[in-house]
Amino acid sequence: MRPLAPLFAAGFVTAFGAHSIAASLGGYTESEHASLLTLGVLLAIYDGAEIVLKPVFGALADRIGPRPVLFGGLLAFAAASAGFVLAGDPALVGLARLGQGAAAAAFSPAAGALVARLSPQRRRGRAFGGYGAWKGLGYTLGPLLGGVLITLGGYSLLFATLAVLALVVATWAALAVPSVPPLPRARQTVLGLVRRLAQAGFLRPTVVLAGTTAALAVGVGFLPVVGATAGLGPLATGASVSLLAASAALVQPFAGRARDNGRLPEIAGMAGGLALTAAGLVLATVLPGLAAILVAAVAIGIGTGVATPLGFAQLSASAPPERLGQTMGAAEVGRELGDAGGPLLVGAIAAGAGLGTGLAVLAAVLALGALTARYPARPDRPPSHA
Repeated sequence: MRPLAPLFAAGFVTAFGAHSIAASLGGYTESEHASLLTLGVLLAIYDGAEIVLKPVFGALADRIGPRPVLFGGLLAFAAASAGFVLAGDPALVGLARLGQGAAAAAFSPAAGALVARLSPQRRRGRAFGGYGAWKGLGYTLGPLLGGVLITLGGYSLLFATLAVLALVVATWAALAVPSVPPLPRARQTVLGLVRRLAQAGFLRPTVVLAGTTAALAVGVGFLPVVGATAGLGPLATGASVSLLAASAALVQPFAGRARDNGRLPEIAGMAGGLALTAAGLVLATVLPGLAAILVAAVAIGIGTGVATPLGFAQLSASAPPERLGQTMGAAEVGRELGDAGGPLLVGAIAAGAGLGTGLAVLAAVLALGALTARYPARPDRPPSHA
């Protein structure tokens, strides 16, 4: 586990960096007298850079090896963060987030590929469970610590902290992560790539990962709205979000370990996780009160926490070893689309038919995903424990 620790830290950096800034952008746009459109652009620009560039950097990791891509991405993240501090212009926050998103698009799939390359098949569930748990910790602590840092020293202190954090992790990775040379690769045509990404070994876990990310984004964004509608205060609604994120982070290592020990089959676990997540979304709409929202948050957190490491483990098991970076990069695009698409779907339906209907529709989509995950198919390579 020693060489994996800085990879877990890299996952924390991208999650903490994204959410620590995003959670405070509403206050930034208000202080700068910017429009809601500007806020939307600032929120989307980080994820947009990742969606476009993750497949590119994933393929580069296969070509030159994932370690230099990881190292370069962390240094670029530090440079983008430090550049904002040195410029001293709050109006450049969008440009800084674009640079951070592009850098995260490099080191995120490289870290995922390294987790797979450095972990034996029998321990990949545990490895990805730890990776997901540290990313979950970044999502949980980002808004809280980001707000504290901005209160103490403004955006300059937050970006300086992110620069130092990325530099520390880059140094740690340089010292602890061994060199993993690129594997020999046969020539691949565009048609061959499309066919490979259309196989069950890629599509099944990618759909599951997109669904879990969509549910997390919706839970974080809309559970407070459900609570406020029921007359709950910000303390209670904030507790529900923290409970959701903490449940998702804590359960992932246990789910991964159960997969490695053969006690939790990948396909059944992914389907069950999506089904539990869907039940949590429905519960939030049909039962009023704080207790129901807290139970819903735990159900969503546990469901996504079970399905996520199993999805990554099956994805890495079915991918050609010489194209792990490309596969992880393409799957990460699916996660980013779920992160953006889930709230958009719920918000669009809620605008016309109410929030309960929006959450119910997403729950139905997740339930359909659970049924699809259980559907027998012929993957490109038989996944383990499936």
